[in-house]
Amino acid sequence: MTGDSGLDDTGQGGPADDVARRFVRPAGTYLLSHSIGLSPSETAQHALEAHLGVWDHDPAGAWTHWLAEIEGFRSALAALLGHEAAWFCPQVNVSSGLTKVLQALRPSGSVVMTEEAFPSLGFVVDALGASTVFVERDADVFDLDVWAERFDTADPVGAVLITHVHSNTGELLPVADIARLARERGILTIVDVAQSAGVIPIDLRAWDVDVVLGSCVKWLCGGPGAGWMWVRPDVCERSAPTDVGWFSHEDPFEFDIHSFRPASDASRFWGGTPSVLPFAIARRSIELIDAIGVRAIRAHNVALTSRLIDALHPDLVVNPTQADRRSATVVIDAGRQTDEVVDALVAAEVHVDRRPTGIRVSPHVYNAASDLDTVVRVIDGVLGTA
Repeated sequence: MTGDSGLDDTGQGGPADDVARRFVRPAGTYLLSHSIGLSPSETAQHALEAHLGVWDHDPAGAWTHWLAEIEGFRSALAALLGHEAAWFCPQVNVSSGLTKVLQALRPSGSVVMTEEAFPSLGFVVDALGASTVFVERDADVFDLDVWAERFDTADPVGAVLITHVHSNTGELLPVADIARLARERGILTIVDVAQSAGVIPIDLRAWDVDVVLGSCVKWLCGGPGAGWMWVRPDVCERSAPTDVGWFSHEDPFEFDIHSFRPASDASRFWGGTPSVLPFAIARRSIELIDAIGVRAIRAHNVALTSRLIDALHPDLVVNPTQADRRSATVVIDAGRQTDEVVDALVAAEVHVDRRPTGIRVSPHVYNAASDLDTVVRVIDGVLGTA
């Protein structure tokens, strides 16, 4: 049925015209939202007005307008994720945010993470000299005993980095349950939501974690450069960031080199002169996603991914088939014929990508059932198994 969101969650139809037309769609069938979300149709105009327009017409007052856009970005995240704007801080990207968090909180001991976490996060941990305890690729990440075993290793564990969604396997990890095990052991909990924010409902208060890191380039449709972090208030209060600048100050415009007082909120993680344009763009994208409703978007995605999974031979599907264990992405492994399938999809103007685990297919709010039917038709044309 189609509710107030304008979305069809039966898998038979698609987004209502008034929803789909709010995004700029390329030619062909776009199913790459796990990589880059499509731009909202108002993005270009807003970028001109909020950034270049202000710069051109009121340069003396530009920072007043620009900082208001960034505050709007923080407020939009707070509304989307269920917390207060003060505890969100803009960042360049997730990796930079993780670096600042680990430097500021200095967890004593190893960092637990999965081998399916995004590689740059592992690079950060290694560069900072911390040891890593991995949950191996072949381990069952849904088995809490697996996590408990890693937490109870002979070496003390100081932090766990939980990837909410494994981008290469389509797994949706049980964040709250893993975090509960970590809290019981006094382990710092950090969650990466780059592949889930905007398509999987997230309630920060319900999770009860310490830090969340995210970006807007994927399902939030906000483009690159608008990373962010959320820090739980009591964790923020005891943190001492080392990568600081004048926007980390309680009063950035005090301009006293002898008096640095860290901001009382998450802005202490900010740094020097910030970028503006990425956050002005992402603010409007987040507001649009929130207005449509993440729960409605998730229901729409589940309907479409279920349609695809049900139409494919079970041996082709890499990701979990249970809706509560899978992300918004279907991963398809055609074995020796994967190259042939990819070539056929490219020829049919179906925009997907490939990782070692398989072909990644990700429908968003602007996709319809017919988009997934196209994928099935192309695969069936190569394999004859759908």
